[in-house]
Amino acid sequence: MTSRISRRIAAITESATLAVDAKAKALKAAGRPVIGFGAGEPDFPTPDYIVEAAVAACREPRWHRYTPAGGLPELKEAIAAKTLRDSGLTLTPNQVLVTNGGKQALYNAFATLLDPGDEAILPAPYWTTYPEAIRLAGGVPVEVMSDETTGYRVSVEQLEAARTPATKVLVFVSPSNPTGAVYPPADVKAIGEWALEHGIWVITDEIYEHLVYGDAVFSSMPVLVPELADTCIVINGVAKTYAMTGWRVGWMAGPADVIKAATNLQSHATSNVANVSQIAALAAVSGGLEAVDEMKLAFDRRRLLIVDMLNAIPGVECPMPEGAFYVYPSVKGIFGRDIDGATANSSAELADLILDKVEVAVVPGEAFGTNGYLRLSYATSDADIIEGVGRMHKLLG
Repeated sequence: MTSRISRRIAAITESATLAVDAKAKALKAAGRPVIGFGAGEPDFPTPDYIVEAAVAACREPRWHRYTPAGGLPELKEAIAAKTLRDSGLTLTPNQVLVTNGGKQALYNAFATLLDPGDEAILPAPYWTTYPEAIRLAGGVPVEVMSDETTGYRVSVEQLEAARTPATKVLVFVSPSNPTGAVYPPADVKAIGEWALEHGIWVITDEIYEHLVYGDAVFSSMPVLVPELADTCIVINGVAKTYAMTGWRVGWMAGPADVIKAATNLQSHATSNVANVSQIAALAAVSGGLEAVDEMKLAFDRRRLLIVDMLNAIPGVECPMPEGAFYVYPSVKGIFGRDIDGATANSSAELADLILDKVEVAVVPGEAFGTNGYLRLSYATSDADIIEGVGRMHKLLG
């Protein structure tokens, strides 16, 4: 009998991070005292000046109509100016496509570059959407593993070992979701030069560019390796920097011919991003970084707090993240241990136990390609960190 669902769609899975977040919110709505560490979402409101720009846009009849599928011209110009300011990369507006969040930017990028059978090297742990978007485009994700012993960073030697004649793309993310790893500039440069030498496209996700801590620094690969700019796509958006996850505005930037092809795709998929959201994004990227600086102070404080609390749990090893707002502790030392009359032999089983027994929602490492780890977002209140990780310690200690 013919399947009701296409093989292409049946092969993908629901976003694990959104699934965990939805389950936690459903339990909260039912009156359960759930603490959720699942979603990568700042707990701050969108800054007032951005909201006011959106309110004013709602009253403007011109924003009640279709606009260019590739994005408002003024927003594309502002994104180019913001990119030069923040990373040093020079863009023209025709090198920018405004998308419905970073996820659509990624899907557009993979769909535009990959033919069936093309391989995309994907360092792991990886954000759960990358392999699914690669597969939807007909590509083959090739995982390159890292762990806490290397700071969750892969080497040029590992990438070279994964390269084949079918390799078309490298996915590069720094700061990283889910680990918080940040590659030093020398490593970013070396990886970019390797990709350039072998004619490999780089899709670099820079959504967490402003969230780095301590001595870590963000660096943009096409800035450090200018010759790579013609075979590099930069993914970014307003979600994390400006606490605008629900506004759904991202972008992809790269060579004009690739951006034009991706714009053609988007013209059939979704047309323009909602105009009110685009005007809000225009206010965000045209303004300063004071709001993100304030948020970063809170994230840094929470980073130190959650790492200390997790490392106090026997069997947990939590490296200090250098960017983003996630910790990715190893929990392999807990496997097989009695946990209130139960045992866990995988991070998925452990996450289920933690939610069932102490009502704390975390995302298991299997969602990111590595069993034996949990991802917790510290983009939540200090009180929730203290209460949630405290419950975990009581259960697992």
